[in-house]
Amino acid sequence: MAEVGEIIEGCRLPVLRRNQDNEDEWPLAEILSVKDISGRKLFYVHYIDFNKRLDEWVTHERLDLKKIQFPKKEAKTPTKNGLPGSRPGSPEREVRKTLDLSLQPASTQASGKTLPIPVQITLRFNLPKEREAIPGGEPDQPLSSSSCLQPNHRSTKRKVEVVSPATPVPSETAPASVFPQNGSARRAVAAQPGRKRKSNCLGTDEDSQDSSDGIPSAPRMTGSLVSDRSHDDIVTRMKNIECIELGRHRLKPWYFSPYPQELTTLPVLYLCEFCLKYGRSLKCLQRHLTKCDLRHPPGNEIYRKGTISFFEIDGRKNKSYSQNLCLLAKCFLDHKTLYYDTDPFLFYVMTEYDCKGFHIVGYFSKEKESTEDYNVACILTLPPYQRRGYGKLLIEFSYELSKVEGKTGTPEKPLSDLGLLSYRSYWSQTILEILMGLKSDSGERPQITINEISEITSIKKEDVISTLQYLNLINYYKGQYILTLSEDIVDGHERAMLKRLLRIDSKCLHFTPKDWSKRGKW
Repeated sequence: MAEVGEIIEGCRLPVLRRNQDNEDEWPLAEILSVKDISGRKLFYVHYIDFNKRLDEWVTHERLDLKKIQFPKKEAKTPTKNGLPGSRPGSPEREVRKTLDLSLQPASTQASGKTLPIPVQITLRFNLPKEREAIPGGEPDQPLSSSSCLQPNHRSTKRKVEVVSPATPVPSETAPASVFPQNGSARRAVAAQPGRKRKSNCLGTDEDSQDSSDGIPSAPRMTGSLVSDRSHDDIVTRMKNIECIELGRHRLKPWYFSPYPQELTTLPVLYLCEFCLKYGRSLKCLQRHLTKCDLRHPPGNEIYRKGTISFFEIDGRKNKSYSQNLCLLAKCFLDHKTLYYDTDPFLFYVMTEYDCKGFHIVGYFSKEKESTEDYNVACILTLPPYQRRGYGKLLIEFSYELSKVEGKTGTPEKPLSDLGLLSYRSYWSQTILEILMGLKSDSGERPQITINEISEITSIKKEDVISTLQYLNLINYYKGQYILTLSEDIVDGHERAMLKRLLRIDSKCLHFTPKDWSKRGKW
């Protein structure tokens, strides 16, 4: 059995922790840092296959030293300058190499058989001549189809027929192959370099986006705030702020945020909840409050209903507030890089009003000009307000702005784990609400197309298709593609909508979109 003094950074061993059921468990963890306080050693651990927000400092009593794994030393490879090109690596790098190898195209392993291509259906009505490229396949493989919604009175399921006479389907291709359940067929998509911006901080991208909703497991890194893996180091992998006091709430950060170094040693970091400026002590905060005149975020209030308000903040005009907001948000977002250059962004802050002022609940940011049709760059609901419907309200508001702008939008990828769940839920409820609200005219079958759904909701067509696949609504039956709404899906949707009390009222929105391409440098 190893001694406590032998534990170094990169070691892996089981660590005692309490799970959600308040039961003891011993998950495997990696030692990221070691420090000595008053002669007592503390170890900063990252639980393997767990989110980084669970990382913590532990004492040696919680370590299982009998099963310790020491880091492997890699052979030094000379470079052009004669310097070593590698460093001792932790077992995690071995795992990542294995994962990279496993993402090779499946066709290279096939033995003479042509594998079915996952097809994303385009539903159409009376448009048999139009051709759509098959997403996920080759660009020269078209798919032409037409569709209509057909309720089946002899069954407990509703069906949408998709007739595709122009596209032959091999008889040996099973429906499950063409439309894998939960999108289990994945393709590796090469990352593309995003727009270059100067960054004064470092970010990591540990959260991997689940591709079970049809979104690629390796999304294109073209978002303006997507983090750069080249900046991943031991400093940014560790939380540096112990606690944040924001108004009447105390928040425990989940991730690293580049606040000034001298503030990272404080037990509590105090923030003004109106201008988000930070102070070293409660006395500093109290002195600041006597001078701070703000009782709401700077910018224009563009929405108010009840106690909920939204403020539009220009990152160029209100740079100090925008930077402070980014610093706070980085404590709870790990998958995006923070930029002090906030000029190209707009920030939409949601607040809750009481007699003391407008208190920040959450926010989302978006680029003033996006070439990728992104309507959200970063989105966050602060922890005290999570699981109360505010996340969906932020998402719904972002699409309401897209409707006013006359565009379809999509969030930047990759989404965090919580963001992915929220968007999946919103897309599913919004699309099901439309499908279930269709009514037949004069006894004829109700009709709708993918493009119509996209225009009504401002949800990008690719997100509509991936949501239908995630819900497993698309099936192949007797040479036709159909959408099937089972009783379970209908009942589940109705129950979910009863719980969704917070909705955006478009009548309360006072928003005029601007053409930023004609406004010089914003």
